Amino acid sequence: MKKSDNSTVSTSTTAEKSSLGRLKNIFLSLGPGIIIAAVVFGPSKITITSKLGAQYGYSLLWIVVIACFFMTIFTIMGARIGVATKQSLLTTIRQKWGRIAAITVGLGIFIVTTSFQAGNSIGVGIAIAEATGTKPVIWILFFNLIGMALLFFRGFYKVLEKVMIFLVALMLFAFLTTFFLIKPDFSEIGRGFIPSLAPGSLGLVIAFFASTFSMVAAFYQSYLVQARLKNNPEIKEHNSNSITGIFILGLMSAIIMICAATILNKQGIDVVNASDMSRALEPLFGHNASTLFLVGLFGASFSSLIGNSTIGGTLMADSLGYGSDLNSGKVKIFIALVMVFGAIIALKFGKLPLELIVFAQSITIFLVPFIGLAMYAVSNDQKIMGQYRNSTAVRVIGAIGLLILVLLAASNINELFLK
Repeated sequence: MKKSDNSTVSTSTTAEKSSLGRLKNIFLSLGPGIIIAAVVFGPSKITITSKLGAQYGYSLLWIVVIACFFMTIFTIMGARIGVATKQSLLTTIRQKWGRIAAITVGLGIFIVTTSFQAGNSIGVGIAIAEATGTKPVIWILFFNLIGMALLFFRGFYKVLEKVMIFLVALMLFAFLTTFFLIKPDFSEIGRGFIPSLAPGSLGLVIAFFASTFSMVAAFYQSYLVQARLKNNPEIKEHNSNSITGIFILGLMSAIIMICAATILNKQGIDVVNASDMSRALEPLFGHNASTLFLVGLFGASFSSLIGNSTIGGTLMADSLGYGSDLNSGKVKIFIALVMVFGAIIALKFGKLPLELIVFAQSITIFLVPFIGLAMYAVSNDQKIMGQYRNSTAVRVIGAIGLLILVLLAASNINELFLK
């Protein structure tokens, strides 16, 4: 009888371990997608999304769905490239189009990520400074040092994955709590998903679409998937792994737009920067609502600070032939350089460096369509992709996405240079 009891306990223990193992594998498989969501959802994203809600209410919620749809297609494309190839995407580009093409992509992304890194540093500084009544400079230095310290952990990818998952959970908690506090009009929310373009909203719509449909982040998905497969080869890659991360990105964007529409739009308050939204919430819900929003702002800023520098540093190193291993000392040096330059720029400007963002956009105008075309060409190449080659539907949708990028580029060229 005792033997039977022991057998039952052993079977139960094995089942529990198996369930825990499956749950762990699910979280690990979602890692690359969540990292991409955390990178894309930075302080500038919060500002743009808040301004859309503050100025145009719920009417532009539909753009979240459209932008996330195309981002999902290209993120899955990047993931499939990562699974199909035994080398990095920049190495593949170097073999197809030459060394200059690879260096051009790597250097361009390095400059863009460094420019935007200043905004991430300032976002971290503002979030903590406003919550504690201190100066942002201290926190800009402190959290950049923390970010650089993470580089020295063994198995940097695993550390990056855990930090990003924690910060995304923190953002979701902060924004969802704020969402339920304000009790929005759900019938108005429903009408907001019906496509319509409010007069004067085109500029912000383009900015939101361009920042959400981030070709640089989709490009880097191939690297993240390869890093995850190297660390956990037993976990298979599925399209749903990438979809989950983009869904979280869309959910957070929609919630912030709804919060801004519910509170700021009804009071006629515009948003100059992300912290304006927290100040608008404070009179209605007290210090707690403001603190919740600042927690979300910190999560968005610090996750982007780490992820953005990882993208810029890794791709720069890879384009120069140093590889893309996140545990490589040379790769870590380039990642640290993005943090250092971003912090220096943030300290010099002391506020969101709009001039640098315009400069970064002017580079992106010429860079993003090239990156998208390169990804599209590689993912349609039967010799490279084999069974992972794009389906007919993905090829058609991808072509439409590239056309939209070209139109956005033309629109930005007109805004920056012709007006």
